[in-house]
Amino acid sequence: MTVVLPVVLGLVAGAASEWVMLRLLIPMLVENGAVGRNYLDREIAVSTGISFSMALFLVGIVYRFFPWYDASYHLFLLGLVTVSLLGFIDDMLGKRDTLGFKGHIGALLRGRLTTGGLKALGGGLTAFFLALVIGGTWWQILLNTLVMALFTNLLNLFDLRPGRAVKGYLLFLLLMVALAGGKLDWLLVVPLLGAVLVYFPLDVKARVMMGDAGSNVLGLSLGYLAVISLSDWARLGLLFFLIAIHLYTEKYSLSETIEKVAVLRALDQLGRSRGQNESS
Repeated sequence: MTVVLPVVLGLVAGAASEWVMLRLLIPMLVENGAVGRNYLDREIAVSTGISFSMALFLVGIVYRFFPWYDASYHLFLLGLVTVSLLGFIDDMLGKRDTLGFKGHIGALLRGRLTTGGLKALGGGLTAFFLALVIGGTWWQILLNTLVMALFTNLLNLFDLRPGRAVKGYLLFLLLMVALAGGKLDWLLVVPLLGAVLVYFPLDVKARVMMGDAGSNVLGLSLGYLAVISLSDWARLGLLFFLIAIHLYTEKYSLSETIEKVAVLRALDQLGRSRGQNESS
């Protein structure tokens, strides 16, 4: 069977599943008070990115009826659902009195577990579990753990303006395609890609907020793809980049940096309304 048909089916199934989940989840979140004020001070549904993992569950059911289904997809889905749940907990219960990766880890070392600390600890353990199952030497397991954990947090850092996390995901996905020479497991890629493309218009127009429940999914998916698709040297290069950008954002504002660089500012504002860009 040609690979085109399964890939198209996966893309369509991901898009359709996301469309259904958004129509069900957004009213539920609003009715139950899961709302917040965005950077424009407008009240909208939050943590709507939990739709990603739920949509992928539906796609997994569809995939299971076809011969191309691979049992390793269970591992991928387990990781995404876990970090999405951790992100949802932080979105719903987080007090925001402790900020930044350093702040949450510092609180944890002092014996105080914040929701952000739970997310970081749980995300790290999830990445370590995935790396162990994927296998390799001890240093490859360590490398893979760090790449997946830091990629997960990186997309959280991007999710501060409408559409930014999705754009970051798409740009890093293109980078992944280039580094892998196009040799990705496309059946793994396209369901989430379809879901993201359906979700994007709502996010970029600031009608919903993705939250960590969604950005965690985007980040871990990129890290997982890097681990199973790229060479050791490529992953090592990614790790240095991820460490560097995390150190940078502990000291400087990512939003202010994007505003100062014309190309980044143009990409960041792409798709937003004039009013949104003037207020950013």
